[in-house]
Amino acid sequence: MQFKQFGVHPLVLEGIDAQGFTEPTPVQVRVIPEALKRHDIRACAQTGTGKTVAFVIPILNYLLSHPHSHTLIMVPTRELGNQVFKVFQQLGKQMKVKCVLILGGTKINKQIRQIQQGTEVIVATPGRLLDHLNRKTLSLKGVDTLVLDEADRMLDMGFLPDIQRILSHLHGRHQTMLFSATFPLQIQKLVARFQKNPVTIDLAPSTPANTVTQMAYPVTNPQKEELLFSLLENANLTSAIIFCRTKRRTNRLTSTLKRIGKAVAAIHSDKSQSARNQAITGFGQKRVQLLIATDIASRGLDLKDVSHVINFDVPHHPEDYVHRIGRTGRAQARGDAFTLVSPDEEIHFSQIEKFIQKTIPRGVIPDFPYHAPPRLISKPHTKHPAPSHGQGHGHGHGKKKKKFRFRKRGHFKHRR
Repeated sequence: MQFKQFGVHPLVLEGIDAQGFTEPTPVQVRVIPEALKRHDIRACAQTGTGKTVAFVIPILNYLLSHPHSHTLIMVPTRELGNQVFKVFQQLGKQMKVKCVLILGGTKINKQIRQIQQGTEVIVATPGRLLDHLNRKTLSLKGVDTLVLDEADRMLDMGFLPDIQRILSHLHGRHQTMLFSATFPLQIQKLVARFQKNPVTIDLAPSTPANTVTQMAYPVTNPQKEELLFSLLENANLTSAIIFCRTKRRTNRLTSTLKRIGKAVAAIHSDKSQSARNQAITGFGQKRVQLLIATDIASRGLDLKDVSHVINFDVPHHPEDYVHRIGRTGRAQARGDAFTLVSPDEEIHFSQIEKFIQKTIPRGVIPDFPYHAPPRLISKPHTKHPAPSHGQGHGHGHGKKKKKFRFRKRGHFKHRR
């Protein structure tokens, strides 16, 4: 299928062709026709599936036939906001679409001036958008297209009350498109109030791409940093994103890696916009080899040529695991995903394996001074160095090795 088969305006097709897009992705095939019909949409889709283009194309097409229409797009993070803004600039270049970014961390007076000059599309984070509504520097009365992108992340970040207040400012009939990797009950209740007979589209993958080789490394929490250093030395690593569960862990690990001479940068929600941009630019230009990130801050990042993803902490939500390791192995390239699993994280890791319907092999680093024997709860593999660029490891042959499990006092018990 080709984009011209959607029947969109020639100016929109020019923008698509200029970006070198040839065939639509599965999410675009499903979303664009329904969005062009002005149906409300509830789409379950991950980052990296082409969902931004899926809603930008119908919006641009509608703006051409309805020049006085207005669109509001809400996103959870500044990074995702910048990415959406960039797509509008690229695809709408022939149309000269007036698009304004309303994000926290930037000067509000500049945003007020841009709003006063007139805009057709607003891309905003909920907190800063609510600031404008409270200041009465912006009105949403003319909005006829609403997009809530990565709604589950906005919920995780505590934006739900802000979103509810913002939606109360909308009047009259408008198209609402909602995109989310998951649909928790609170999100379902929210959209039920503001959507009318939505078309439901489920394209969220529950399994990682087969271009990613996965490996888990059992280790006690105090030895995680030491084992990470060993992985970094042994892996054929060109660039890596290392995920931590908290901002504090992110800062600490970044400082430690800098002390041992690594080219590293960090991104999390407490970092200024300029610091985030500097980190992302440095990573893209290969001046930064290791990007340390939290899940929330990494949303919306469009990073290419990531050879490795390392989960320093096991995510508590299986969907986050799929999202994290989806940063590598893109566009048919090979990639590696390593996860450092401490004993108290085993329950979350088991939930991940159940979710992706796969047992992830456990790895042991040769000659690493383990404080305690690694917990090999899946069939143990032969000891090996870290895999590189998708080269997996075969199962061991011959006698089955013993399996171990942690007991409360740190001792081990043989399980027959």
